[in-house]
Amino acid sequence: MNMTGNGIFEEHFFLRPTADQELVTSILIVGGSTAAYGATLGALQAGSQVCLVQPQLVLGGQFTAQGLPASDDGKLLTPYELIPSHRRDPNQLRDSECFALSRSQRQFRQCQRQQQPVNNQIIQNPGGSWVSHLSVTPTVAADCLNTAIRPYLEQGLLTLIPWSTPIKILMEESPRRIMGVQFKDAQTHHHFTVRAQITIEATDLGDLLELGNIPSRVGQESRSQTQEAALPEDSHPECQQAITFCAVVERSSQHTSPLSAPSGYDHQPWLQSCDFTDEFWIHQPDQWQKYDFYDPDGMFRYRRVYRSQDSDAVQPGDITVLNWATSPLGVNGGPPDSSAPLGCGNDYPFGCLVGISPEKRQEQVIRARDRTQAYIHYLQTHSHPELKPRGDLTWTEDGIALEPYIREARRGIALTTIRHEDVAAKFFPNQMRARTFTDSVGIGQYHYLDVHPNHAPGHVELGDGHDALPFTLPLSALIPIDTEGLILSAKSIGTTHITNASYRMHSMEWAIGEAGGHLAAFALMEGVTIQNITEQQTLRIQFQTHLTHQGIPIIWFNDVSHDDPDFAAIQVLTATGILPLQNLQTLNFMPDQAVIWRRFRRALAQVLQWSLESDISNLASLEPTPSAARAQLVRENSLDRFQFDPEHPISLSQSKRLLEQLSLDPLPATFNASLVENKPITNRIAAQILWHLWTSIPHL
Repeated sequence: MNMTGNGIFEEHFFLRPTADQELVTSILIVGGSTAAYGATLGALQAGSQVCLVQPQLVLGGQFTAQGLPASDDGKLLTPYELIPSHRRDPNQLRDSECFALSRSQRQFRQCQRQQQPVNNQIIQNPGGSWVSHLSVTPTVAADCLNTAIRPYLEQGLLTLIPWSTPIKILMEESPRRIMGVQFKDAQTHHHFTVRAQITIEATDLGDLLELGNIPSRVGQESRSQTQEAALPEDSHPECQQAITFCAVVERSSQHTSPLSAPSGYDHQPWLQSCDFTDEFWIHQPDQWQKYDFYDPDGMFRYRRVYRSQDSDAVQPGDITVLNWATSPLGVNGGPPDSSAPLGCGNDYPFGCLVGISPEKRQEQVIRARDRTQAYIHYLQTHSHPELKPRGDLTWTEDGIALEPYIREARRGIALTTIRHEDVAAKFFPNQMRARTFTDSVGIGQYHYLDVHPNHAPGHVELGDGHDALPFTLPLSALIPIDTEGLILSAKSIGTTHITNASYRMHSMEWAIGEAGGHLAAFALMEGVTIQNITEQQTLRIQFQTHLTHQGIPIIWFNDVSHDDPDFAAIQVLTATGILPLQNLQTLNFMPDQAVIWRRFRRALAQVLQWSLESDISNLASLEPTPSAARAQLVRENSLDRFQFDPEHPISLSQSKRLLEQLSLDPLPATFNASLVENKPITNRIAAQILWHLWTSIPHL
């Protein structure tokens, strides 16, 4: 295995504050989640100084400390090479990561492929897991995360503090604002304080929300709280997603000493060996199919993270992550029937972690870890004595992850709450997208609202509401309703119990963190508050433009990648509704399609309206606002003079003449010199023209 290191920075890169030490920084990021990493990298790339305080040495959350480097990706991220030839769509993307992910996240994934070649070849999915499009070992993921962060540590722009958790919020009232956070070092037991202009809540369980009494929700809400039709009338805060302690094990070539059974094995309800299984059944269209543990479609290869051969077959030396919930068991050696029990893996559905005391939380964490230990013991002693825990890949002795894999947190009540009706496919018939929020700052896709329910009664059944479409991340979902100086991140943003089930996935959590880090840096750079950016359209669109210049998509297009020279123009104009989506039944922008006059006129009118608002702002001190408004309205209404066929394409010469007669900034002389004057302009050219006008507006 090609590994460049153990995934942990050298000791001198970490700061260990002394007792009662007080630090001051521009941006404080709290937590060890994947979003915490994304926020840190984003803020640093935007030029800010950052202090990251986390509970472990290793960065990365889900990918590393939680032991799940096999990323949960939506189907649209399936690499072309991995799609069976008989299932390939002629329009299938060959490099979907350039369309669905930011430039930084794409670089992270490319690094993982390079760091874990197979047979000395760089391939799309080094581990070859069947549920993930990209899987590597936790240490390889950690090394690649470190690669992007290291330069900022070396330059002194990042202060990295490990082993620490928040214990108190420093709050200023009227207006209510977070000024900093007090922490406790778990090893030295020292208390220290970090004061910051902006704090990002990026813990895995939403700890800052509870410490600061910041409005939030826990578990499954009531219908009146979120207006989601699928919910019951009463809330069920105890209905939360199950946690899992992942474990990394190898199929060795010889028997190994089994892990000891945890105390209470076969006595406590969460440690019953009769519940465990190493096989699963799935119902095909006309029959049940059983998959054994090492079957190419079985449990081992489900999250396989290392293979020595480019093959679906599981070989000795292959390594996997144990992360399995439930599946029907066969009956008397045959397929399941209606009374068949569920066979279990190492999901822990026997309790919850949010909304309970710290003591109770720790008790649940211990029980969940014991369950994974019991599952490994069961596998080793019942059928697979060759399984070897790989603690060298998890920074532990027994191959069990440092932390549980968290699927749900305390959620802040944000300016916008993303509801079931904003995401589920059933609410967007004959469409390819879920709701496109005009203040979008990121995109994501997971085809299924993947809820792992715990055993608490009252979990909602979504039925036909499980399927989800590609969705967007509204900026206003990152902003709490009544607390300044705070950005929500990770699983604490303004989702609901239902929609969190898609927004919690690896690539989306990264996108959430990345947007939040850039948001904090942008606010400081512009000298404005976070609330200003959400309230003022001009600032918000400036921020969206900033994101797209960083290669961050804010609306999903399958034909305009983050490396496209017109990426920013197309993304911002479309997401904001200036150049609205042309066909809701595709994920395409169709850059080479001719633009009809009706579409171009509508977009141009909106740009003129922006110009109007800017003119009023600029001329207010020189000329009465009504006069400026009347002059601009005359110009805007003059669009009606042009008697073009609404459904007929507009040519380049017509568009130039139109701009001239409206006294708008002319196009540069070098503008698309290769274009033919009497030929229709395309969607791409229309975006270029509108972007030229848009960016000519003062202060925009």
